[in-house]
Amino acid sequence: MGVFNLLALLVSFLWAHQTACGNAELRALMEIKSALDPSTNILTSWTADGDLCGFPGVACNEHGKVANISLQSKGLSGWISPAVADLNSLSGLYLHYNSLTGVIPKQIGGLAHLSDLYLDFNHLSGSIPSEIGNMESLQVLDLCCNQFNGSIPAELGSLKKLNMLSLKNNRLTGRVPLQLADIPLLEHLYLQNNTLTGPIPPALKRLNEELQYDNNPGLCGAGFNTLRDCDSATDETNTFKPGFSSLTNRTVAGRKSLPQPVNLTMHCYQTGCSGSSKVKLVAVIAGVVSLSFALPSIAFLTCFLYRRCKQKIGSAIDNFDDRVSSDLATDFRSKSASPLVILEYANDWDPMADDRNWNDLSQDVLNQHRFNLEEVECATQYFNEANLLGRSKFSSVYKGMLRDGSFVAIRSINITSCKSEEADFVRGLHLLTSLKHENLVRLRGFCCSKARGECFLVYDYAAKGSLSQYLDVQSGSYESLDWPTRIRVINGIAKGIDYLHSIELYSNKPPIVHQNISTNKVVIDQRFNPLITDSGLPRLLADDIVFSNLKVSAAMGYLAPEYITTGRFTEKSDIYAFGVIILQILSGKHALSSTMRLAAEKCKFGDFMDPNLEGKFCQDEAVMLAELALACTHELPEKRPTIDEVIQQLNKSGTTS
Repeated sequence: MGVFNLLALLVSFLWAHQTACGNAELRALMEIKSALDPSTNILTSWTADGDLCGFPGVACNEHGKVANISLQSKGLSGWISPAVADLNSLSGLYLHYNSLTGVIPKQIGGLAHLSDLYLDFNHLSGSIPSEIGNMESLQVLDLCCNQFNGSIPAELGSLKKLNMLSLKNNRLTGRVPLQLADIPLLEHLYLQNNTLTGPIPPALKRLNEELQYDNNPGLCGAGFNTLRDCDSATDETNTFKPGFSSLTNRTVAGRKSLPQPVNLTMHCYQTGCSGSSKVKLVAVIAGVVSLSFALPSIAFLTCFLYRRCKQKIGSAIDNFDDRVSSDLATDFRSKSASPLVILEYANDWDPMADDRNWNDLSQDVLNQHRFNLEEVECATQYFNEANLLGRSKFSSVYKGMLRDGSFVAIRSINITSCKSEEADFVRGLHLLTSLKHENLVRLRGFCCSKARGECFLVYDYAAKGSLSQYLDVQSGSYESLDWPTRIRVINGIAKGIDYLHSIELYSNKPPIVHQNISTNKVVIDQRFNPLITDSGLPRLLADDIVFSNLKVSAAMGYLAPEYITTGRFTEKSDIYAFGVIILQILSGKHALSSTMRLAAEKCKFGDFMDPNLEGKFCQDEAVMLAELALACTHELPEKRPTIDEVIQQLNKSGTTS
């Protein structure tokens, strides 16, 4: 009895501890709500008796802990509560584009797992807490466009994982700390429109154009094109040399200054000219420019702006690379922003031009799915490499965030990789926009840009990555899928294929053969539901691009053997690939040897089933799935079941959810 009592006490303690932890996070969220929304008219569904993981703007991890708070552009007018430090698993805090006031609580420095901190475009004030330097996981710190004052904390140099630091458009004074140059992963540093003085650390020149410091008239530095050289007086006193205007670049030590290009910055989603935008006037060689001429010139130039969206989207360690597909990205990308954002479609490549007459297409439906280039560029931070998810010879995929705060995966495809006939290309777009199923990745829209020579497809983002990353995981890894999840994934893929192979009369959807199903083409959403990607994509691509993709599919064992002799894809070739995926899910392996197939045929689970399952699977279900996989991968296509028969078998065995 003593042992049982001890076990009962232990279970009770663990349950109470878990409940207490959950209550602690709920209490913290209630305090955060009271601070952020003192008028209580925005976060109304955040209630003390609610499910915190179901609160709008709150995302939990697999352990039910708060992992992200995304409340950007919500009209919040309060302040940031120190209670945010009680969310120990928080990895992303997105509060930008609100009207928050007050200071950043120093307690925020205790968030050891926070990687993304976006507080830009608020009315926050006070100094930047030096405690932020304790946030060892921080990768993005965006404090742009607030009212922060004081100096830049040298402690920020301790953020070894920091990739982007934006402090522009504040009231910061003092020097640029030397320690910032020691941050190994720093790629983007924005300091514009402050009152910083003294020399810029020379080592920061490695950032090239991603170091921006304009409208800090007291800054100096050797080797920086738009800065004057420092002198001893500047180094000692943090003052700047007399005779230099904050609006002009004048002659320094006898050097002739060259006219500088206009470089005016406004955030992507602002609609008017920014009051904090940078204005560079060409120095007038003749000497004195009258005030009556200068003021109209400034007003005119401030409206010639290009959008620069410097908001890194997500963590650099987000696992989604070949996760949307193994063949995503391109060697024709441009990493820099367009000097002027081209919003209109060019006449010589506008697949949706008004003077066209696509008799069999719904022009209105396609128009509803159109994005402009500004939205695409801003969502991806101008195709910043930190947001690159995967690459191939013909396309790239970037993680992006739209203005409403939702995450997307944006695929760019070079125009040379698309169908050469515009009518074929538009029919492909129409097909892609018509596909709607719970086990297919949803296409939100598209954009065609002649300026970049690319077409962009905007998809929903799948947070859990691709199915392929759950194969060949180390023994005991948390990334290994349990048995019920594997069953759910197999069923979901089957349902997605069933939808593709079926005819939808009401939407005029024809039967579609995917042609390239693999574990790289299946992504997993937040609830571990499988979503098939690239459905219908070959309808957009040139034939040689489609053919080149088959080499990868063949090398990985997904290509049905009859394709070699017939050169044709059929529904049975999709079934073959699906059978391979079932075997991979059961074994937990990418590569399937003949020995493993033989073990599957003889139901020798010890030689076949994924050891990460640790024997925790239903043998009857495993036998049925192994037999189904072997039937689907039969060498003769006529011996393989149809997808309807696959669904029936899954239903009969009771494995469907």
